[in-house]
Amino acid sequence: MAINLVKGQTIDLRKNDKGESFDLSSVTIGLGWDVKQSGGGFLGKLFGGGEEAEYDLDAIAFLLDKNGRVADRGRTFQKPNGNKVNLYEGDVIYFNSMKHPSGHIWLTGDNRTGAGEGDDEQIIVKLDSLDSRFDRILFIVTIYQGRKNNQHFGMVQNAFIRAIDNHGKEIAKFSLSGDSTYNGMCSMTFAEVYRKDDTWKFRAIGEPHNTDNFLELLKQY
Repeated sequence: MAINLVKGQTIDLRKNDKGESFDLSSVTIGLGWDVKQSGGGFLGKLFGGGEEAEYDLDAIAFLLDKNGRVADRGRTFQKPNGNKVNLYEGDVIYFNSMKHPSGHIWLTGDNRTGAGEGDDEQIIVKLDSLDSRFDRILFIVTIYQGRKNNQHFGMVQNAFIRAIDNHGKEIAKFSLSGDSTYNGMCSMTFAEVYRKDDTWKFRAIGEPHNTDNFLELLKQY
C-alpha cells in the first residue's frame, strides 16, 4: 500500500517500513490536478460563467550533481520556423526538451487542461541506470502564463505528485489543495528524489513560488 506523505516527509523508495520492496529500474513520477469550479460571482464572470478555466500546468525536472547544481544546461536549438529553443538536450527536462540525452529520464507529454482522472503529466526516470554524477532530481510544477492569466495554485485543488515503480505499484503520494496561502503562487517545488546510502529517497517539499517561469528557479541551481 502506498504511503501518503505530508510536507517535509522523506521515505526510502526501494523499501518501505512495511517490508515491501519496489523495482526502481523505471519509476514514473505522476502529476495530477483539478481546477476549482468558479461558479457565479466575480470569478464566474472572469472565467466565463461556471465553466472550468483551462490551466496549463507543466512538469519540469532539474538533474542536480553532488554540488546541487545543473552542470549541463544544454544547447540552443533552432526550429525549422526560426524559433530558438534554449536548454535543449541538457540536464533540465521540460516541454521543449522532453528527453535527456542519456535516455534515462523523459517527460511523456504536455497535458494542457488537467482534464480526466489519473496522472495529467508524467516524468519517467530509470533510477537504477541514472549516471552516478546525478545526485538529486528536483520536480517543479509551473502554471504556464499564470501571472498573465491571473491563475495560481490557490485555484488548484486535488494536486498531487506520486511515485510508481516498474511494476505499476504506487510507492508514495503527496497531495495538496489550494488555499489562501497559495494565492498568487504560480509555481511549486513539489518534491525531490535523491541518493542516500546506496538507495533513493523521496521527499515531499510543497514550496510555492511567485514566478510562473521556471528559469527564475533554475538560477538558484
